[in-house]
Amino acid sequence: MVKTPIYMDYQATTPVDPRVLEAMLPYFTQHFGNAASRSHVFGWTAEEASEKAREQVASLIGGSGREIIWTSGATESINLAIKGIANFYADRGKHIVTCKTEHPAVLDTCKRLERSGYQVTYLDVDRTGRLDPEAVREAMTDETILVAIMAANNEIGTVHPLKEIGEIVKEKGAFFHVDAVQAAGKIPFDVNEVRADLVSLSAHKMYGPKGVGALWIRRRPRVRLTPILDGGGHERGMRSGTINVPGVVGFGAAAEIAKQELPEESARILRLRQRLYEKITSELDMVHLNGHPEHRIPGNLNLSFAYVEGEGLMMALKDVALSSGSACTSASLEPSHVLRACGVDDDLAHSSIRFGIGRFTTEEEVDYVAARVVESVRRLRDMSPLYEMAKEGIDLKSIAWTAH
Repeated sequence: MVKTPIYMDYQATTPVDPRVLEAMLPYFTQHFGNAASRSHVFGWTAEEASEKAREQVASLIGGSGREIIWTSGATESINLAIKGIANFYADRGKHIVTCKTEHPAVLDTCKRLERSGYQVTYLDVDRTGRLDPEAVREAMTDETILVAIMAANNEIGTVHPLKEIGEIVKEKGAFFHVDAVQAAGKIPFDVNEVRADLVSLSAHKMYGPKGVGALWIRRRPRVRLTPILDGGGHERGMRSGTINVPGVVGFGAAAEIAKQELPEESARILRLRQRLYEKITSELDMVHLNGHPEHRIPGNLNLSFAYVEGEGLMMALKDVALSSGSACTSASLEPSHVLRACGVDDDLAHSSIRFGIGRFTTEEEVDYVAARVVESVRRLRDMSPLYEMAKEGIDLKSIAWTAH
């Protein structure tokens, strides 16, 4: 018997791996020093642990530990990267290029800069949510100082062609920021291969603790930022504030485990995703895959079930933790900005469900969820006259509905 509730929302957050928790525990009670205390052994121990964690996190993405700045999470990292570049290099230009399917942390930061006199170009994607590198080239001008593109989308899992984009950005002489939150530890990602200058990361997306993030900042050639937090000059003056030592130790441990287990884990998760997709689509018609069929992270499956309201389906699946969009926007009843950008109409966008599969998902859980989805969709469609009409081949969009 499968134990419920079942967690299938791994793009929103991940459980802390027991091995990560074990690494963290001593730094709450035994090694509780402040990493900025340079005059005694408690501070030295904390600093040593923090430096080791920097190396572990940097190693996951092909960087150096000296290039890691600790933050409170990816949202802060993204803000520091985009605002920091915009402010420090404002004399070079005030144009930023990004994408319509970015996380709200990027989009809202760019909107904030627009209100301060910056120009931002928001690029379109194709129906699979993928960005054409040539669109980046066409959008860039002599005033462009920064291009900000995510590695993998949090809602539909689509992976952008970052290597090609990075080459174009470097040709044009701008800085390249990558939000790698959903990609790091899930798929191979190397800062040098994609020519990134800044990379935002989050611990809780890779089985580490919440409230800890990192910003990787390239040292050669040197990238400089204007800080957004002032104080004691921590993190080489780029991010003041006492380091969360247990958190960064956990982040380091999570990154090391992710690096070691990535090939085997991603293959297993991909098999589970395929199993879930095939079990659902073999039993149900009018199911639409959102995102790219191949260029996507292994654990993401985003499906739209025509003639079923997504919120209604989630209510019917109360014993399964799912999402109808990103965790940061699921409180809104507006259709997903990501699906809209992909050209998905509002009705299908409202019927979308994101299944997130991860390290602790089992085959039995996948089979249980697939069966529950099939059963619930059939029951909800039985109550929909529109579904019956669509099955009979009636083009519902051609019908002129009249009000009485």
